[in-house]
Parts: sequence; structure tokens; C-alpha cells
Amino acid sequence: MPPIPPENGPDVTLLHPKVLLLSAGITTSLVLSYKFYRRYIVRIRTYLDITPKILDGRQKLYGYVTRVGDGDNFRFFHTPGGMLMGWGWLRKIPTGRTALKDETLMIRLCGVDAPERSHWGKPAQPFSEEALDWLKAYVGGRYVTVTPFSIDQYKRVVARAQVWKWTGKKDVSAEMIREGLGIVYEGKTGAEFGENEAWYRKLEAKAKRLRKGVWSLGKNLTTPGEFKKVHYRGEE
Repeated sequence: MPPIPPENGPDVTLLHPKVLLLSAGITTSLVLSYKFYRRYIVRIRTYLDITPKILDGRQKLYGYVTRVGDGDNFRFFHTPGGMLMGWGWLRKIPTGRTALKDETLMIRLCGVDAPERSHWGKPAQPFSEEALDWLKAYVGGRYVTVTPFSIDQYKRVVARAQVWKWTGKKDVSAEMIREGLGIVYEGKTGAEFGENEAWYRKLEAKAKRLRKGVWSLGKNLTTPGEFKKVHYRGEE
């Protein structure tokens, strides 16, 4: 007759290797399912949905540019999973401003400052409209990938933006600097470059040498940072 286990003793079947493997498999599946759900199904609707984990982990977000409002920022509608999750054919992206309200992120391009447009009665800088037109043509109505770095004081998501062109994936900030339609960000606070600051500065030096865009102004150039100090912060 086999020995009878103690009345309050452990159930040895729970320690069987097959049971342990099954439990580990279930746990792993649940973790992977949750990560898949968070990464490819849950939409990031506003800056309030950007968690420290997303920022610290440099999590890439894929989505559609619904509007370009200035030379260095645009509205971004997150489409997790892209076409595989039905975006663009089964799931439609809203087009009206009412439908898009509280459904988009304002993306501020990292590492670059475009010439200031006319705001609140302030004068516009030379090449501000050219910068806006360029950005509209480059990313407007296109799918882009953004890598969030931080949230600025205006509740914009400071991020690296990349877009596919026929020559490959392009860094939007880099291309704007290359064309002389933006300069490397001058601010001492809130500057975000990812790991690309040296690259951006190299592109800027070349654009300056070739006198492209704003650099064609020569000694008459006022940088966006200097312009904002005078016209928006009252500094001399």
C-alpha cells in the first residue's frame, strides 16, 4: 500500500516539471499578449497617454500626419500596427477637425528650429513660409514613425520623425537642416537630439557653406532662437 501523504502536506503534483513548464508557458504567453496589445492595438490619443516607459524606452509610434501647422511641428494620428491592424482599409482615419479633436499628438521635431511665422501680430521671418511648404510636401498626408523623447511646456511631443521615401527612410529634422530651412536647435533647455546632434551640426555646416535656404541671408540672418528672444521674450 503506497504511503499516505500528510493531511496538510504539499501537493507534489504542483511541483511536477510538466506543471511548472505549463505554468511558465502560460505566464510568458500572457506577458507577450499584453505587450502586443499595448504596442500594436492600444492607440496613443494625446500627450497624456505618453508614459515614462514610452519615453525612456524610446518606443517608436507609427501613424499618419493629419495636419502641418508650422515649419517644425505637425499633428500625428497614431495607427498602432499599421496596415496589419487594418488602418487605411478596414479602420479609417478621421479627416474632420471635430472628429480629430483629442485624437492626435502635436509632434515637435527634435533638434531643429524653423524660421518663425507671423503670430499674434509679430513679423514673420524670411523663409518661414518656405519651411512650412517644405514640411507639408514632405510629411503631410503621409505615414511616419516618431520616437518620443519628451513633452515640452506647450504639451507637444518632442520627437524624432522618420518617413519612407523612394531612397529609403529619412530623418525629417536632418532633411530640413540639409535644405537650409531649419537650423540646429539653440535652446539651452528642452533640447532633444536623440543621438544625432553631431550629425545635425555637420549637415548644418554644409548647408551654411553652400548658402542654402536661410544661410543665403548671410549677415542679415537672425536665427529663430534670437528672433524669439526679441519678439516673444522681450530680451535684447
